[in-house]
Amino acid sequence: MNKTALVTGATQGIGKAIAMRLLHEGWTVVITYAYDPKSDDSQRQFSQVAPNRFFMIEADASDLKSIESINNLLIDNNLKLDAVILNAGITDRAEFGSITPENWEKVFTVNVHYPVFLLQKINPLINSYASITFTGSLMGILPHSVSLSYGVTKASVLALVKNLVKFYAEKGIRVNGVAPGFVDTEWQKNKPQEIRDNITRKIALGRFCSPEELTDVFMLLINNSYMNGEIVVCDGGYSFK
Repeated sequence: MNKTALVTGATQGIGKAIAMRLLHEGWTVVITYAYDPKSDDSQRQFSQVAPNRFFMIEADASDLKSIESINNLLIDNNLKLDAVILNAGITDRAEFGSITPENWEKVFTVNVHYPVFLLQKINPLINSYASITFTGSLMGILPHSVSLSYGVTKASVLALVKNLVKFYAEKGIRVNGVAPGFVDTEWQKNKPQEIRDNITRKIALGRFCSPEELTDVFMLLINNSYMNGEIVVCDGGYSFK
């Protein structure tokens, strides 16, 4: 039986790797993204794997109105979800004294508000015994000196995982989260080498995680029928060195 997943923020980085993994394993995948000049490239890559098993929709997570577009796509195509991967996220690297209320609110909208109200809207379209997985962050657990709003919102995401378990228990839907450390996404690759080297020195394994190997953790949470309310850290032993 074919299964269907929704992956938000899935034309780059971790989300794209998850979508690719699901397509390779026979899933139908609904892929959302904000404006991305490389989305056409991603679409071609998805088509090479499974030309008839994916849907792409531009749905900016900073705009709660775009939730309606996702819901309509699911209804129009008669799709019911067996997995929801809430991966879309943003950061704001402003120094503490320069944080504006507008940017603070935007980070909260994308990282916290959007997944909550998306789940609320599509709840009737999520099958019983499905899986919901959040992309959290190690920075939601450890103090984060670069982006206050990112660290606080990712801590909120991890709290959401724990709190939503009870809301979904009646339908047997499991809610889990992944807290990655430093992953070699486009964002991390663009950092100055000096900063990357400083981070690497703190990782016991001596390297960043690849998006593809991180998908193993997501697939564990999606497939294992007894994992529920868990936050799985995947950081290569950060700060153990």
